[in-house]
Amino acid sequence: MDLTKKLMLPGKYCESLTDYKRWLTREVQIGDVPMGGKYPIRIQSMTTVDTMDTKGSVEQTLRMVEAGCEYVRITAPSIKEAQNLAEIKKELRKEGCKVPLVADIHFTPNAAEVAARIVEKVRVNPGNYADKKKFDKLTYTDAAYQAELERIYTKFAPLVKICKEYGTAMRIGTNHGSLSDRIMSHYGDTPEGMVESALEFIRICEDLHYYNLVISMKSSNPQVMVQAYRLLVEKMVAEGMNYPLHLGVTEAGDGEDGRIKSAVGIGTLLEDGLGDTVRVSLTEEPELEAPVARALVNRYVDRAQHTKEDRARQTFADSKLIVDSLSNRRETKEVNAFIGGAMVPRVVADLSKKRLIDPMVLKDIGYIYDPLLDKYHMGDQSVDFVFFGDNLPSFTMPGNLKQVYNVTTWQRLTNKENAHPLYQLASYLEATEHDMHLNLVSICHQDLESEAFENLPMDPTLVFVLETERLHGMADQRAFFAKLKRWGLEIPVIIKRFYDPLAFNGPIGDVMSPEEPISKLQLYAATDLGGLLIDGMGDGIWIDAPAIPTDKLVSASFAILQATRSRISKTEYISCPSCGRTLFDLQETTQMIRSRTNHLKGLKIAIMGCIVNGPGEMADADYGYVGAGPDRVTLYRGKEVVKKNVLSANALNELIEIIRADGNWTELT
Repeated sequence: MDLTKKLMLPGKYCESLTDYKRWLTREVQIGDVPMGGKYPIRIQSMTTVDTMDTKGSVEQTLRMVEAGCEYVRITAPSIKEAQNLAEIKKELRKEGCKVPLVADIHFTPNAAEVAARIVEKVRVNPGNYADKKKFDKLTYTDAAYQAELERIYTKFAPLVKICKEYGTAMRIGTNHGSLSDRIMSHYGDTPEGMVESALEFIRICEDLHYYNLVISMKSSNPQVMVQAYRLLVEKMVAEGMNYPLHLGVTEAGDGEDGRIKSAVGIGTLLEDGLGDTVRVSLTEEPELEAPVARALVNRYVDRAQHTKEDRARQTFADSKLIVDSLSNRRETKEVNAFIGGAMVPRVVADLSKKRLIDPMVLKDIGYIYDPLLDKYHMGDQSVDFVFFGDNLPSFTMPGNLKQVYNVTTWQRLTNKENAHPLYQLASYLEATEHDMHLNLVSICHQDLESEAFENLPMDPTLVFVLETERLHGMADQRAFFAKLKRWGLEIPVIIKRFYDPLAFNGPIGDVMSPEEPISKLQLYAATDLGGLLIDGMGDGIWIDAPAIPTDKLVSASFAILQATRSRISKTEYISCPSCGRTLFDLQETTQMIRSRTNHLKGLKIAIMGCIVNGPGEMADADYGYVGAGPDRVTLYRGKEVVKKNVLSANALNELIEIIRADGNWTELT
């Protein structure tokens, strides 16, 4: 039976957006750890030491396995590294470690053919396995294009035959940043091009009766990544394929930004029921990646059962309706020249439980009080709304900060300037007084079926605060947006998610650290809110997590908006996670570049260890810093080389001079 045809109709990327169901893919054998089908979602990462350093590779692999990696990938940029995989594997087996090894191949078919005889899986990039990338614009006749496909067949077929003979699995891994000139010329820099790049290789494998495949569609831009995976599934279903999916946001970066950007892309697809293995690409030690991936995946272990329980208590909108409704950004009206319409999504902070006797408390939400001047200074990450509940501050608020109070407290205010009420649906209908500028109404999906909602006057000052109590809250809130869109209601919506302190119990890894509740909050909120924002849903976000410090919630909120490209408030770094090809210390270099440039709001700077994905991923960046050789760096403007082989000691200053010459530099104040 063709499982894909049983599960989904062509043209859809997900069986259901309302009832969580993981897409049932083909089982693929990878050593002793099979993937796909009904097997658990697997966790993997990649070594960063030189592949010729056998001892270092073994030690790092053991740490990664201890941290939770079920597969370990190792780069093989040439035949000598591919051959040394045998030594690494031998030493691991001596240590009793049977983790399947994956050889990472770029540009070198001969290395792939060696590695496929040694390891359990090889990864090839269809953008550079048989093609070169020079950013040339090419034109083909139909016959010429077909000849190119035949050339690729001839070059790729030997590897496929070796994998069949040795029982080696293969990942066909498309990278947005390394699409071939042929694909770029024919399809453009698009998700369609990414998908077709992989399908060309898949069709060759199937023609040779080889099906032990895993597929990935990686990008440093979570929007592109999500679109590409969804389109891939649609195309595979249409062609009767159901290969397992390897999920990852490439070049995600480090710290909060790396975790949030990864969760926006990976978490959104996991919510769709897609994904059979996950790699979180952080510019950190590889053993720190697996616990983050595990924290993302663990939310879906029992999700189907919880969704079944939810379904017994509620009625969701039709799944097809939601798919259709999420195809374009939801248009909303502008309220009070402040929220909705073309405005960027707003950020809400909750100070309802803080002691409000000193204006200095507002520093946690981005407002710095200067007592000498008796004024507030705000930055690019100052919140737009602050919820005080029934808590009355004893000091004057900044003039551009919208204050929100529970309606009964708001009614008692003598000065309502810049203060606005928050109602429940029933209290809004019962109220005899409304604000003339802005009225927030707390609402959930179930309210849409109520008599109270039918009686709700569609006042032009109305803004919904969307909440959910469901574990599968994404489906609940997707259904809400779908209905609003179907009914033509353009009321702005602030998405709110509450995270009980118990949600952060239990360590991500084996040892609980003070940072882990914050890390979990970043991952959960980036999935739950980012997954909606990436589909164009939401005019604002409100993260309610009493266990997390306010400043961390504010920082996470702006990072989620940045990752979804909804609102840019800081410099963005496209930073690769390092591997054995890396030509400098990526972690140290990233921090050095960040320390000099993190005030350049809206600028995207790529920091790449080597050339593999450099120029391509930098097509989405403004500037690039790429390892070109020992102690040498090449600097880019977009995909254009500006300076070659700059000494590492001078490279950052040279980059800053390029930015300055382009008129994009501002002095740090």
